[in-house]
Amino acid sequence: MKQPFFVGACTALVTPFLNGTVNYPMVERLISRQIEAGIPAVVVSGTTGESPTLSDCEKLELFRRAKQYAAGRCAIIAGTGSNSTEHAVALSKAAEDAGADALLVVSPYYNKATPEGLVAHYSAIAGAVHIPVILYNVPSRTGVDIPVSVYKCLAQIPNIAGVKEASTDITKIAKIRTQCPHSFAVWSGNDEQAVAVMALGGAGVISVVSNVLPVETQAMARAALDGDFDTAADLQLKLLPLIELLFREVNPIPVKAAMKYIGYDCGQCRLPLTPPTPETRAALKKCLAEE
Repeated sequence: MKQPFFVGACTALVTPFLNGTVNYPMVERLISRQIEAGIPAVVVSGTTGESPTLSDCEKLELFRRAKQYAAGRCAIIAGTGSNSTEHAVALSKAAEDAGADALLVVSPYYNKATPEGLVAHYSAIAGAVHIPVILYNVPSRTGVDIPVSVYKCLAQIPNIAGVKEASTDITKIAKIRTQCPHSFAVWSGNDEQAVAVMALGGAGVISVVSNVLPVETQAMARAALDGDFDTAADLQLKLLPLIELLFREVNPIPVKAAMKYIGYDCGQCRLPLTPPTPETRAALKKCLAEE
């Protein structure tokens, strides 16, 4: 049986900025920290990486440099989603050329594709590249919840590796696991549900909190995958207060503030995202001081 592209915790990496441009030395520091923590893969230019406000040129340079920095020590997953199929295909092909090991492709947002449109969109992207494609379902951002029937259809395409499922519906995880081939991997897209998803056969989590606490997040994922759910649950509950704070305001506003407090100044988010409120800052400082 085909093995998942990765197992455990994958970090949806923030994109650091300095004076309005991408801070590449900080990108290297962030990737090195994840590798040292045993994280097997990172997503570059995903939602947490502020992909909507990155230009294609910036994204491709990030993919190239991330691949160079990782040097084979962890997989580089490129965020190449778009609500234009033509654009997503072009960016995905360019990401593959830039050295990406796999793609994370968010479902088309705003224009709300039908199930048939979703199948056509993802089929076109997968058919244009030779590397694994991970679907990304996040209806709170896109306005569309990808139905299990679409996963069943797309799972037949060899290089579609699975889905980052961020719908918050645990019952849907069970339906995916029962109705799709076991080779179609499911990764939790919600940090607070990571252990529950893995208990249902998920392969891991694509995480925001692991930007801040990669060692602890990977330990939680490994415990769950090893069947030690007592340990995994304890770690999940310990992480929960920070997870809740990281989504107190729109992601990645809080996580970029948290990174600064632990010594990794990743700059402000690009507009239209604004700095966190004083209340969120104070809560983050207090929570991180207690870690």
